[in-house]
Amino acid sequence: MAEKKNTDFDRPGGYAMPRGATLTHRKAAEKVANADIHLFGDSVPPYKSESLPKLKPAHIASKPDTRVYVGDCRDVLPGLPDRGKVDLVFADPPFNWDVPYDEWKDGMPREEYERFTFDWLDACIDVLSPTGSLWINIPDDTAAEAVLHVKRRGLTMINWCVWHFRFGQNRSSSFIMSKVHVLYFAKDPDNRTWNPDAVMEPSDRASIYADPRTMAKETNKGMRVPMDVWYGRYWGRIQGNNQERRDQHHNQIPEAYLERIILSCSNEGDLVLDPFLGSGTTSTVARAYGRRSIGVEYGKTHAASAWERIINVGMVRKGAAVGQATAIFEKRNTGKRQKRGTKEEVAAT
Repeated sequence: MAEKKNTDFDRPGGYAMPRGATLTHRKAAEKVANADIHLFGDSVPPYKSESLPKLKPAHIASKPDTRVYVGDCRDVLPGLPDRGKVDLVFADPPFNWDVPYDEWKDGMPREEYERFTFDWLDACIDVLSPTGSLWINIPDDTAAEAVLHVKRRGLTMINWCVWHFRFGQNRSSSFIMSKVHVLYFAKDPDNRTWNPDAVMEPSDRASIYADPRTMAKETNKGMRVPMDVWYGRYWGRIQGNNQERRDQHHNQIPEAYLERIILSCSNEGDLVLDPFLGSGTTSTVARAYGRRSIGVEYGKTHAASAWERIINVGMVRKGAAVGQATAIFEKRNTGKRQKRGTKEEVAAT
């Protein structure tokens, strides 16, 4: 029996539109900031930033302003002349999985790694403008701690997204990891840059069911804002034969990922910052779309490689993933369903 549509409330279209998550996030931003929350990393004293009176970028270009600083982001960010003026921060930190990153030692004791996480998060929050947004790419083992710390700093969670990829590391001792958490926070949820039209994609109603209701909308016919699980063509992990691949860079993020964030959460001319620049994806995409950007990279070698990509290579798939359908089923027969009959007839409906 088909589910009956509930129309016993005043909501657009008569459908139930849950508001609980949004209200919960806003209340958390008000209350958690003053809560007595203790995490393992709190047992380690906060990092004391070195004095950098002559902070200068190692690499710089104009039109738009693009800068890369070499050093520990915990030292660099407090000395930026743009402190308090950054519109968007995207951070993909070391995961503490003993990966051989250039000069960085990726194997801290757990409590020290948590303290490191809190310290760089604080530095990022402090450079944000009052209307700025913070995105964090983080794995399972540190997602909860990162969320709690950012909440106790008073930011509001807008989305807890997931980047899903099909090429996970093979294992038999547990389920294969095929995701990373994508945390979206804002300093002021009512006054933040949000451009949903820039990242619309075909809805399942349009691409699978040819539902006339989605084409009857006044705007964005057949389109929707992407769901909070991100996948699709050009969204996989960057493997060795990928066109975007940069040698000697581990855990490189696809351009499509940063393209979605930068288009939806910044405007042309805005300032985007990445405290762990890595292969340079954030600044590469930002520059391609007319955003100013600042990148911080710990090692000189990686910084130089990222800069070569930002300036001389640029985006290789600009716009390729925008507007792509992510439906997981083929388009269905749009004819009227047959009446219930034989198993064959029912299966064909």
